[in-house]
Amino acid sequence: MRKLAALEQRTGHQFVVVTVPGLGGHSIENYGVTLGRTWGIGRKGVNDGVLLIVAPVERKLRIEVGYGLERALRDDEARTIIDSAILPAFRAGDFPGGIAAGVDGVIREISPSERLAA
Repeated sequence: MRKLAALEQRTGHQFVVVTVPGLGGHSIENYGVTLGRTWGIGRKGVNDGVLLIVAPVERKLRIEVGYGLERALRDDEARTIIDSAILPAFRAGDFPGGIAAGVDGVIREISPSERLAA
């Protein structure tokens, strides 16, 4: 997504969206943390990465936030984005729309200029 590249260029924050065919028996929390570390999402020493992970077959999704962004995007805010933006679209069968809404919600929280524009 161009939005993700623009966010990284503007703020340095890395935000990755991934849809996986399955979690291989792992919890989505552990899968997300492992994936984020393996891929090196976020700047080293800053740990400012965000991962939106969707496992549609298992009906699981999660927003995993690096320590460097936890003040900007707390767990309760991530849950609100999932509950109010992503899940309604998913339930209506609009997976691309749900992902786009989730991306917009996360960007609003972690990018000060986006919060001012909202």
